[in-house]
Amino acid sequence: MYTKGFTLVEMIVVIGLISLLATAVLVSVNPARQFRFAHDAQRKAHLATLLTAVSQNSIEHQGVFSCGDVPEALPTSKSLITSMNATSSYNLARCLVPNYLAQLPYDPMNASQYFYTSTSSYNTGYYIFQDADGRVTVSARSEIEPFKDIVLTK
Repeated sequence: MYTKGFTLVEMIVVIGLISLLATAVLVSVNPARQFRFAHDAQRKAHLATLLTAVSQNSIEHQGVFSCGDVPEALPTSKSLITSMNATSSYNLARCLVPNYLAQLPYDPMNASQYFYTSTSSYNTGYYIFQDADGRVTVSARSEIEPFKDIVLTK
């Protein structure tokens, strides 16, 4: 006479299948990768915000970017948007905050390195320049593809 139930072999096979499925789901979801995608999406939104603010400033001043009512030349080479006086840097907040933005957006990755405290104390981690044709380009380092930049031009 046989009793109803599962054998040890059947239980081991089921547990093995469940662990394989769980591993496949974790690999496909990959939380760290999802965070990198989210950070890059946030960077793209920040860059679009910066471009829009620069465009609004130029439109308000008959096509010339200005700080207050004084025409200001944007950098012609890739420059870090920061309040720190450094080579290849540009202080953009003084021209945009508070009239066009409440505050400058900054890179979401490293809060100790990238921050916005005030117009005189910030480091966005983003870059800006204007080419010879007058197109403004902003960029940021991608987390998904670390050796490529996220670039928006207007």
